[in-house]
Amino acid sequence: MALLRKKLLLLIVFLLSLASCGNSDNYEAYFGGEVSSPQCRYILFCRDNKVIDTLPLDEKNRFFVKFDSLTPGLYSFKNEPDFQYVYFDKNDSIMVNLNAKHFDESLVFSGRGNEKNNFMMELFLMNEKDRTKSAFIYDYNLNDFMHTIDSINNERISYYNTEKQRIGWNEDFDFYAKSRVDLNYYTKREYYPYIHKRHTDEDIRDRMPDDFYNFRKDVALNDPRLTNYSPFMRYVTAMINNIAQDKYNQVTGNDSEINIIKLNVADSVFTNQSVKNQVLNTLAFNYLLEDQNMINNQAFIQRYDELCTDDSDSNEIMRIGRAVRQLKAGNKLPEIALVDSYDNHVDINNNIDKETVIFFWSSCSNNRTKLVHNKVNALQQQHPNVNFIAVNIDEDAEWKKLIKQYDFKSICQLRASDFRALKDKWVLTKINRTIILNPDGTIKNAFTNLMDSNFSQNLQ
Repeated sequence: MALLRKKLLLLIVFLLSLASCGNSDNYEAYFGGEVSSPQCRYILFCRDNKVIDTLPLDEKNRFFVKFDSLTPGLYSFKNEPDFQYVYFDKNDSIMVNLNAKHFDESLVFSGRGNEKNNFMMELFLMNEKDRTKSAFIYDYNLNDFMHTIDSINNERISYYNTEKQRIGWNEDFDFYAKSRVDLNYYTKREYYPYIHKRHTDEDIRDRMPDDFYNFRKDVALNDPRLTNYSPFMRYVTAMINNIAQDKYNQVTGNDSEINIIKLNVADSVFTNQSVKNQVLNTLAFNYLLEDQNMINNQAFIQRYDELCTDDSDSNEIMRIGRAVRQLKAGNKLPEIALVDSYDNHVDINNNIDKETVIFFWSSCSNNRTKLVHNKVNALQQQHPNVNFIAVNIDEDAEWKKLIKQYDFKSICQLRASDFRALKDKWVLTKINRTIILNPDGTIKNAFTNLMDSNFSQNLQ
């Protein structure tokens, strides 16, 4: 039956693709598919990290959309929290079939335009396997390391050349395909000196050949097409960290100094201002969520503001910086609208009389929902004098349905009725964020993670 459904979907796509090819000015395109075990009830279709369309899943977990005009290029789609890329040529009609519990491993493209996307998916999985199973190669001496990664890279290039000739994709798609091959190789080279030192305690930077980083000149660092492409941002992060580590050894100061150095490195490396702004934003976003020292934040944000020219993104980063300062230890939590399952307003600041852990969950991550509540149930047994509050970020009807389904009666369940306020005031950018309050309601630690193996050490 499943095979029959798939064949029918493919037939529909094929007929639609034929209908769309007669007019050279026609940029119609189709996108659809079926998602087994979805993590949430919609697909987000995006370009450059901006949502173009929200595609609901029907009762059979299918979605389908016709675009009257879709500009050819690289897009992404998400069944949160996971995402993957999809490339559309003119008049492509692409179907996806996946199991959201094994998002990347199960994803298969079909329909007009499927071959190039399946190639890119296979390349992605090869590179992921490298990262997860080849960490030990950074322990090698330089000659053995280079021999190993050169051998892997030669296999990738051979596969790329074979498929490029067979499929015959266009130059724009080739830009992303070749970039994925090259950037995976270059990232390993950037990682090598500092991961080698971390693993072996051997600093080999002074013994590396002068031409070791010559490949940097081959990277399209200032091409705006790469700013929202994860292989590029992974490479850039490794490169900046590598350069900053060298410069950090030449200065003295507190731990925040290296993060300011990273901003300065980005300023010196990138000449295209839009690319530079994106990199600065990524560096700033990551740092502000890791280092909650208020003095460090102020110096970092000041330097960021001097270098970034994107007013809208700058305002976002500055807003995060201001919010982080409000969440320092000893402060009260900024007020946000929370309700219980009877729609009663709950003021957390006036209802705390013992140490309290606040954690977050959503229907978009079903597996995590079970894991985090099981973890809390165990912690309740270990710490009977600690209160636990779960804050859900879904819509009201979905939240109430899930509470009944999972029977979370032993844990206080609240819902944020204004997610934007929650995100802005409590800096909720990751669902695994956890906040610990003192018995008097003041903040003990606003940036921790309930699922960390040593989380219990934070509690009395």
